[in-house]
Order: sequence, then structure tokens, then C-alpha cells
Amino acid sequence: FSLIQFPLWEGMKAKWGESQGRPVSPWQGAICGAVSGGFSGALTTPLDLAKTRLMLGADAKGIPYTGMVDVWTRVYQEGGIRMLYAGAGPRTFWLTLGGVFFFGAYEQSSAILRSAGV
Repeated sequence: FSLIQFPLWEGMKAKWGESQGRPVSPWQGAICGAVSGGFSGALTTPLDLAKTRLMLGADAKGIPYTGMVDVWTRVYQEGGIRMLYAGAGPRTFWLTLGGVFFFGAYEQSSAILRSAGV
């Protein structure tokens, strides 16, 4: 997740800053964080699904999972690609919302510290 989110956030900030001729403001950085968080969350939903199922240890019938590929294969057989992305909507929403607050707070704190000469 973070392997996608952070480079995307930095890249979006760089492009936005370049297009306006100055670094992004804290609220613009927060928007970049929201978009990068939501996108990363949606993209990695099958990984999160596999992690959760492996933590549970077995399916509803009590048959143990043997690894990520086993989880993905069995989930795909149960409901296709839609089942691999089950829960992507709420996950994307919460990660987008979290991105606004996390990256917004980070950007604002960084701006305050820069203006204080720290």
C-alpha cells in the first residue's frame, strides 16, 4: 500500500507545483494525499482481502488457507473478480478520508516548522 501511496503523493505534488510555478500549499498536499490513499487502497484491496483471510486461517467451511495464491484462487472461484474487490468501496472511502487528515496535518506541520526556521 505505502509503496504505491507515497511515490504517487510525491509525484502528484511535484506535478501540481510545477504546473502552478510554486510548491503546493498544505491543502493541495492534503488533496494529493487523499487521491493517492484512495487509489492505493482500491488497487491493493485483493492483497488486504488475502491478508485478512490468512489471519482468519480458514474459510467458512473450516478448510485452512495455504497461502495468498490459495486465497485468491478460492475467492475467485466463489465470485469472480468482483469478490476479490469486495469491500473496495468502504476501504477506498476511509483511506481517502484518512489521506486528507494525515497528509494535511503533515503538510501543515511542515509549513509551520519551515516558517519557524526549523
